[in-house]
Amino acid sequence: MDFITITIEILKSLSIFGGFGVGIILLTVFVRLAMWPLGVSQQRSMRTMQILQPKMKAIQERYKNDPQQMQQKMMEFYKEHKFNPMAGCFPLLIQMPIFILLYSALMSPQFIQIAGDAQFLFINRLDATLKTNAGISNDGVLGVSKYDSFMLGKTAKVYLAQDEILDNVKISKPNKAVEIQGELTPGQPADFKVSLDNLDLKFSQLDKIQKAEMTITDLQTKESELITFERKDGLLVANVPTKEVKSSLHIDVLILIALFGLTMFATQKIMMATTKTQNQDPAQQAIQKSMNTFMPIMLTATFVFIPIPAGVLLYLISSNIIQVIQTVVINKQLEKEDELKKQKIDDKVVAKAKKVENKE
Repeated sequence: MDFITITIEILKSLSIFGGFGVGIILLTVFVRLAMWPLGVSQQRSMRTMQILQPKMKAIQERYKNDPQQMQQKMMEFYKEHKFNPMAGCFPLLIQMPIFILLYSALMSPQFIQIAGDAQFLFINRLDATLKTNAGISNDGVLGVSKYDSFMLGKTAKVYLAQDEILDNVKISKPNKAVEIQGELTPGQPADFKVSLDNLDLKFSQLDKIQKAEMTITDLQTKESELITFERKDGLLVANVPTKEVKSSLHIDVLILIALFGLTMFATQKIMMATTKTQNQDPAQQAIQKSMNTFMPIMLTATFVFIPIPAGVLLYLISSNIIQVIQTVVINKQLEKEDELKKQKIDDKVVAKAKKVENKE
């Protein structure tokens, strides 16, 4: 079982609480809870960075003409204060594989077949991107445009000689298994071919193949059709009728992109507010402020041009909202820790002063 299948199975399990939209949100909550210790470490690292910033700047200024010596002194400084400058990056690095997995899962034929048309709140389809084509699945005709690409389902139903039928035959590399013979012309039948080698069968079984039923999915229209492929030499071929479809703008996905931008901006704002200190370098503070403003704008604009499924945007929005809450809670926790440390120091000073008075 591959990671994409595992991700889809997790979403299926979580969807019993209210559909796949709820499943994605619950997955986000579980991921964030699992990353809570890293979140604490990240914010503690950021607070430490702000406190140590003046001393770090002094070291850089003193050894600016000797980069090697500067690096050595900075490493000694980090070790002395038990500070890891990369600690703040760990949560982001861990989230990236999750993001890629979820993206791949929601774009996969497996998900499209079982829940591609799943709705959630104002979202019409969880697999829809901002600008996609509209296709109707299982109507016997593929809605296509000229430069569409296709994938096969994960398994096939294979018919062998002597009326022997094999169900759930695994297809190797379903995203590359199917090819178009010639050019794809919308409105004219399309010729698809699949090599027998893509079927996970023994050599003796491959020789007996007569035909196979496989689900083919258009990655642009999200349309799926169950197609019967006939044996022709070492290939399985099918002639499938097509019709032309036109692109449409999905307003619900546009709203999700806007919500992502707003929630990311809020996240950056909260993070910046909780890390302000009197020791912060004004120049660096100005740079950080500019980055926190432009980064949400740049990423939001990127999602307008790069096709991101609605389900992935839902995950990102949920993650941003949870991070805002997490940042506030952790910051209060760290403030309490600082108060306790300060109180302990004050108590020690008072106790020491009383001892001195007793001696006198």
